[in-house]
Amino acid sequence: MSETVFVFGAGFSGRAIAKAARAKGWRVFGTTRSRDRFAALEAAGAEPLVFDGANMNAAVAAALAQATLLVASIAPDETGDPALNAVRDAMAGANMLKWIGYLSTVGVYGDKGGDWVDEATAVNPSSARSRHRAQAEADWVELAARLGLPLAILRLSGIYGPGRNALDNVANGDAKRVVKPGQVFNRIHVDDIAGAALFLAERRENGVFNVTDDLPAPPQDVVEFAATLMGAAVPPAVAYDAAALSPMGRSFYAENKRVSNAKLKALGYRFIHPDFRDGLGAMWSGGDWRQ
Repeated sequence: MSETVFVFGAGFSGRAIAKAARAKGWRVFGTTRSRDRFAALEAAGAEPLVFDGANMNAAVAAALAQATLLVASIAPDETGDPALNAVRDAMAGANMLKWIGYLSTVGVYGDKGGDWVDEATAVNPSSARSRHRAQAEADWVELAARLGLPLAILRLSGIYGPGRNALDNVANGDAKRVVKPGQVFNRIHVDDIAGAALFLAERRENGVFNVTDDLPAPPQDVVEFAATLMGAAVPPAVAYDAAALSPMGRSFYAENKRVSNAKLKALGYRFIHPDFRDGLGAMWSGGDWRQ
């Protein structure tokens, strides 16, 4: 069945979804704040539209009216999700729409001291960024219920892919092997964000789904693997307390948990890149790690 996909916020993940949807022969619209990014959207197969993050315009409204699938991928702030704020009223007239997907984050679970979490784990965000995500999730749930539409909330772990990965960091000399004892993260390749989103969309799934890999691992292990794969020198280990990290970088180490993807797998989704070794290895051998 052919679909028309509308991606609010066609950034790194949104463009991957657009590319995968176009590969199925589906029509795709994608929004960006600037016409300067139109070429990147077009390269991913999306028909680009400008959305300033605040106001609907005629072109966005016309495209939304044609959409059968809506994916929202704009980071919220203290005022809420810009896409939802702008389209809340217009959505009532989007009669073709059959499914909504919202890209969220596993950060909504907060810190679990390295314990496992799944979709039944209570939301307990510790950062302002994750609290905004949790509120946006609730707002999308309310709107979808009012419209009688299925909504899949995709909680994503650390995103990597071509142009955003440890191989690139090693090559640029930016890689750091920061060691904080007991610290682990999950990750997800952007291809699996796209794959999972379209899998859930085609099934019209409703509910929360962790979109995350099979291998929560210490961050220094990923850097070491990437350097070894490239035949490059492994960066020296640096203790977390002594590491020169930005406030944003340090904030990621404030949460420690292992995230289960069992629910998504039980539906039948098979990961393209089950762990970081597979994902980095595929990019290195394919030569697309810097795109």
